[in-house]
Amino acid sequence: MQSKDVAPNPAGGSRAKARPVVDVEQAEAALVEHYPRLVRLAYLVLPPSLGRNRRVLTAHALTQRALPRGRTASASIPAQPKGRAGDPGYALVRLQVLRTALAAGQPWRGRTLPKRSQLPPLLPQVWGLRLFPRSGGADELALDQRLSALSGPARAAYVLRGLEKLPDSDVHTALEAAGVDRPAEALREADEVPAQYALLESAEFDPCSLHARPTDLMRRRQHLKAALVGAAAVAVCGTLVGLPGDGWAPDGAAAPAYAQNPAAEAALDPARLTLVAATTWKSSARTDFSVWPARGDLVGDRALLRRALAIWARPGETVQVSATTGTPSGGPAGPPQLLYAGTVDAARVVILYDGLRIARYAEPKDGTSGAALDFARVDGATGAEADAVVLQRADGNVRYLTAPWVRTAEMRDLRKPASTPIDLGLTDGVTGPLASPVAQTGTCRSWNTLQVTDAGGARLLSDLGELVPAHLTTGRPTAPRETSTPTALATWSPFACSLAAMHSQGVRSVNAWQYAEQPLPDASGAADWVCTRAETWRGEGARVLAQFHTPGGQYGAVAAKSENTPACGYRDPNVLAGVLWKSGAGEWYMLAAGAENTASITATGGVRSSSRGALLAAKTRQGAQAGLKGTLEDGRAISGLR
Repeated sequence: MQSKDVAPNPAGGSRAKARPVVDVEQAEAALVEHYPRLVRLAYLVLPPSLGRNRRVLTAHALTQRALPRGRTASASIPAQPKGRAGDPGYALVRLQVLRTALAAGQPWRGRTLPKRSQLPPLLPQVWGLRLFPRSGGADELALDQRLSALSGPARAAYVLRGLEKLPDSDVHTALEAAGVDRPAEALREADEVPAQYALLESAEFDPCSLHARPTDLMRRRQHLKAALVGAAAVAVCGTLVGLPGDGWAPDGAAAPAYAQNPAAEAALDPARLTLVAATTWKSSARTDFSVWPARGDLVGDRALLRRALAIWARPGETVQVSATTGTPSGGPAGPPQLLYAGTVDAARVVILYDGLRIARYAEPKDGTSGAALDFARVDGATGAEADAVVLQRADGNVRYLTAPWVRTAEMRDLRKPASTPIDLGLTDGVTGPLASPVAQTGTCRSWNTLQVTDAGGARLLSDLGELVPAHLTTGRPTAPRETSTPTALATWSPFACSLAAMHSQGVRSVNAWQYAEQPLPDASGAADWVCTRAETWRGEGARVLAQFHTPGGQYGAVAAKSENTPACGYRDPNVLAGVLWKSGAGEWYMLAAGAENTASITATGGVRSSSRGALLAAKTRQGAQAGLKGTLEDGRAISGLR
């Protein structure tokens, strides 16, 4: 460089110090070369409360606006001896990214105009898609939760230490130059998070490698439909005004559309909502939703509650309505019970219960456009089935509202039974965010579940894409046990990913029962036979999977499946299934197994063989088709699942 400028001390003192001059071309070259790292830095410093989609777009926007406005500018951070940190152009754009990311995390108080970085980015924008980084593992999730608890300056200090490898003296200088009032306090606060700096380089925090999901396909269609319906309604109303008498044909014995029906009015009156006291559950013999207290910071917001009740009774065309299979979506018969009304992330949420259903109403904090109404049938729910309700879904994560008797809520990866569960925290019954297993794409490498604990012990619940998570149990169907012991967790582990086949089916509970163990013909060990049965809230549509797991295998293989069968259930715990298996020597076998009270098994069709007892192994050829029949010890015949 030909000249040096003198820049003021960032801390505000009168001491002057020479800084290298950086022109726009030099800053642009540094930004283009190190763009992914700068965007990652902005993403990590931005507050997680923005949501992953907005954090991604804001991180890109702040980085792209980091170039100096004039032809030249002075770098405010002393250059390092060599490498990326020794480039004044990089130091300048990094400082600008840090300064604007910290400003974006400051709440707008409303007394002054907001800074540009505090507003949603105008560019870049991706219409109709939600973008978010690929999900990491349990360690990345735990680190993200710890960082979200830090202040913006402390988060920036941690990221500059870990991502930029700066010593504390340079971190102090960088924070001071970015406008942080107390850099030393930020450094001390950052010390509270373990130094897991290698995780900052993972895909969980990479806003340049993204997943895309649709967001508003239905909403755009509904807005267009609403506009057309509105125009048609105006035309029809204008015509009806000119018609004599009662207009079109009468509705028989039905009351007029706006008649003052006492029962209907009571159901829509927020003052008549049932509110249960916070201590009722402690003295009640019931462990269901009827003893849940009303929680949330908006329990007293009459306008919000009135909207939720009115939309439940008469959802408009723009309201996104969903219901679990077999769940009626009509209005309440009388005043329902209020379980929750509060602010969750970027939405206002109301959860109501009418004795048969859970109804969840959600609207954005900044208006009512895009409201959603979801229903789930929960009649007869008790104990673990009434432990939790989905409160909010956002960016692949799910938050739960838990029962008042729940003491702790943890995330447990069902694929890793020996791993330590991660505490999600509980605030007024609301859990921290949990990466939903139904949102993952590609190979199923993990299956996150919600583990809740009360005075009676731990229970495991799995999100299957509905309002109420499914209760996971193990053991013989006539006496299932909780999936909380090491043995039960090990039983479930190879078959956890098969839960994806039960997504959005109105599942109430899923039991996994290891009903047989079969020595393999090549003496390579013993295989496990497990049947998983999913019971539904509506009573019908139960799904049964018979699965086969060989020693050392990561996943179980589905050997047979059936629907609406009593097999592997409380009424008939017997089950019979078979599979073609290839030995290590390349030989093919027909393997079959029944429950312990199976007296004999016979294979027919492409494989003809029989055996006494509950196990069968017969040599065959690849692709052979066979049928299975069994006889129980009491003489009753059973057929194999298909």
